[in-house]
Parts: sequence; C-alpha cells; structure tokens
Amino acid sequence: MDSKIKKMAQTGFVAKGVVYAITGILTFMAAFNMGGQKAGKLQVLEFLDKQTFGNILLVLMGLGLACYAAWRFVQSVSDPENIGTDTKGKAKRVAFFISGLLYLGLAVLGILRVFTAGGSGASGGSGSSSAENSSFLASETGLILLGIGGAAIAIAGIFQFVKAYKNDYTKKFGLSSLSDEKKRESIKKTAKFGLSARGVIFLIIGYFALQASLSSDPSEIKTTTEAFSFIQDSSYGAWLLGLVAAGLIAYAIYMFLMAKYRKFKD
Repeated sequence: MDSKIKKMAQTGFVAKGVVYAITGILTFMAAFNMGGQKAGKLQVLEFLDKQTFGNILLVLMGLGLACYAAWRFVQSVSDPENIGTDTKGKAKRVAFFISGLLYLGLAVLGILRVFTAGGSGASGGSGSSSAENSSFLASETGLILLGIGGAAIAIAGIFQFVKAYKNDYTKKFGLSSLSDEKKRESIKKTAKFGLSARGVIFLIIGYFALQASLSSDPSEIKTTTEAFSFIQDSSYGAWLLGLVAAGLIAYAIYMFLMAKYRKFKD
C-alpha cells in the first residue's frame, strides 16, 4: 500500500482518538460533578474552540478527521486490503463509506467554526432548518428511514461487542512483533473495554431511533449527549456513566494504538 495512504490513515486514527478522548474525559468529569460536560462530537468542537489557539486546534482537528474520512473512502472504493465484493465485503465497504461521510461532515464543521465566529454564522436559520427536519422525520418516508437508520446503528453496536469478544481487531495489529506479553494483553483489554463502551452508546441511540420510528414520534431520538443523560438517570447512573466514559477514553487509546501498530496490506 502506498506510504502516503498509510500516513493519511494513521493521522486519521490519531484525530479520531483525540475526539473520543475529549468526549470521554469531559463526560467522566460530568458524571462525578468535577466540571466537564456530557459531550458528543459537536461539543468536542466547541471545547476546542474555547481553548487558547482554538482556531489552530480546530483546523488541525478538521484536517485530521478529513484524513480519516479519506481513509474510509479509500477502503470503500479502492478496497486496498481486499475486503472483497461478496455480501459481507459489500456491507463493510458501504459502512466504511457512510463512516467517511460522517467524519467528513464533522471535519467540515470544525473548519467552518474557524471562519464563522465560533460557528454562530453556520447555525444561522437553524430554527427553520430544525423544523423542516422534524417535519420530514414525522412523514412516512422519514419514519421508515429513521427505522432503517436506527436498526443500522443498533447492529453497529452489536458488531462492536462481537468485534471485541471474538478478538477480530487483533488481525489488524502487529501484536506478534511485541515481545512483551503484558503489553500485548494490555492492548487487548484496552480494545475490548473501548469497543464495548462504544457498543453501549450505539445500542442506546439505535434503540431510541427505532422506538421513534415505531411510535411515529421523532422527538424520542437521542443524540450521544442525550444517551449519556439516559445512562446517568438510571440506577447507579453516575457510576455507569463514569464507566462508559472511561470506556470511551479506552477507545481513544485503542485508536492511538491503531495509529502505531496497525498492519496495512501491501
């Protein structure tokens, strides 16, 4: 595989890891009233925007996420690692393409904040746009798409658990090159914890999207931030939210490890 594509992918893994690290840290702090906030990806952009040299951080993050999106598009279209064109291969490549679109959108939003005074310009007319989106989701077509999307997110959540406990992720690591057994086990445990936490969030968001579709009530849709609030409102909520947040930090570490140890097929 071309070295430039490898570097692009590694840059993308680091950027994605930073997003999850900030999400996890802010949410963990919020769980135990240590400041912070229950944060989704948009809140991460807001957090970076408020820091010293926020504009520079946003541009760097935007470029990093654009690299991750580009890597997903390469995986989907060029198939450099021979995922294949059977049913399973096609499903993976479609999922990669959708992932690329989502992270490209986040990258664009991050960079736009630099040129729109903290995003205020980009959000102009958002009330009208929100009303139009709500109206569409309440339509028959919107509810069907919402149900399909919810099912896809829930399936993605289940896949995170399958991936974690079947150790599928180890195929992408050059763990055999690590002579330290403790380090190999630490990487495996970190990946399992991180993937599981991500799976929990996906399942909650997917469940409520399906529920919104079946009840014809788009207001039941939950964002990542609202999924965190749902966890916090349950029994032992603070501890459960703290556990999930710690898992997201572990997922961030998993992304950093991907940047360092991932194997690319030549």
